[in-house]
Amino acid sequence: MTHQSTSTGKALMALYWIFLGSYAFVTRAEALLPPQQVIQETADEVKQALREYNYKLDISKATRIVKEILEPRVDVDRAAMLILGKHWRTATPEQRERFKDEFRTLLIRTYAAASTEYKDWTIRYLPLQAPATEKKVVVKTEILQPGAKPIAVDYRMIETNGTWKVYDVLIEGVSLVQNYRTTFSEEIARTGSLDAVIDELARRNAEGAKASNNGTALSPAT
Repeated sequence: MTHQSTSTGKALMALYWIFLGSYAFVTRAEALLPPQQVIQETADEVKQALREYNYKLDISKATRIVKEILEPRVDVDRAAMLILGKHWRTATPEQRERFKDEFRTLLIRTYAAASTEYKDWTIRYLPLQAPATEKKVVVKTEILQPGAKPIAVDYRMIETNGTWKVYDVLIEGVSLVQNYRTTFSEEIARTGSLDAVIDELARRNAEGAKASNNGTALSPAT
C-alpha cells in the first residue's frame, strides 16, 4: 500500500480527537449514557496520562500509553472481519491473527502520532437514539474548534459481556471501516495475495516503530 485515502486519514484523526478531547458536554442536561461514557472516560485517561510528561518528545512512550488505554475500548476483531469482508472468510487462522495484530498496531500508532499535533478539542455529545436494551448503537458527536465548523463524528459501538467497544467511526458520514475495506480489497486484487498486504502493513508498522524510537514524529497518515 502506498497511501491512505484522505477520508480515512480524517476518520482516524476524528477518532483520536474524540479520545483526547479536552472537554465534553451534552446538548441537554442529562448524564452521558454508558456507550458515551466509554468514549469520555477514555479521553480523560489519555489526557491525564499525557499530561505527566512531554509526549511530543517521546512518541514511543506515547504509543505505549495509547495502547494501554485505547486497546480495551476497540473491537479490533469485529473491525478486522468487516474490513476484510469476503477475504476474512477465506483467510487462514494465521492470516486472520496476523492481520488483526498489524491493523491494531496501525491504529495505535496513528493515535500516538496524532498526539503530537492535536489537543484542546471540545466534544459535544448528541442525544443517543437507542433503547436501553440495545446491544449495538451509534454514538453521535461533534468536534468543536474555535472559528471552525463543527465536525460530525459517529461511533458504531457494540456491547459484549457488559462492555461497550468501538468498531467503526464515521466522519461526516465517511466510514473508516469501509475506507479500509476498499483500500485493502484493491491491494489484494492488485497483488493477488492477502499475505502481501499483511506484509506491507507489517513493514510500515516496523518503519513507524523505528522512527518513534529515534524520536521522529510520524504523520498520522504515514
